[in-house]
Amino acid sequence: MTVILVTGMSGTGKSTVLELLGRRGYRVVDTDYGDWIEHVPGSGGDGLEPQWRADRIDALIASHERSGEPLFIGGTVWNQGRFRSRFDEVVLLSVPLDVMLDRVARRDTNPFGKAPAERDRIVADAAVVEPMLRSSATVVVDTRRPLVDVVDQLASLAGPV
Repeated sequence: MTVILVTGMSGTGKSTVLELLGRRGYRVVDTDYGDWIEHVPGSGGDGLEPQWRADRIDALIASHERSGEPLFIGGTVWNQGRFRSRFDEVVLLSVPLDVMLDRVARRDTNPFGKAPAERDRIVADAAVVEPMLRSSATVVVDTRRPLVDVVDQLASLAGPV
């Protein structure tokens, strides 16, 4: 059984890639949707930070450890490292900052990144958070490549459905 974390900054294509993996028959959970995340005070006292609800993520991974089916979990939260030992692969989806900003400006599936303060947050996170994600990734994928190639690469990490 393979559990793969798909992580990356806003606008790198996490939700799109997960949707296409799901269409291929893989079990996918995009933690940006549903009741997977709670918001807690940030370490610097600068507002609320998203974190996974540990009990729910633990139960999700445990159920798939028993099932033997591949699982893709998508998200970028400050406590994802807590589960690092349970992921067979950590895939960082990455693109240059200008591409991220262009994508979030054009997308209609998620409102985050439209407001100036949110765009400022993306710029700041790209400078601070993305390098941390990169250092813990087992695979880095540039999502400027054709989407089918990106999805094929992730599917090859999981094996057949």
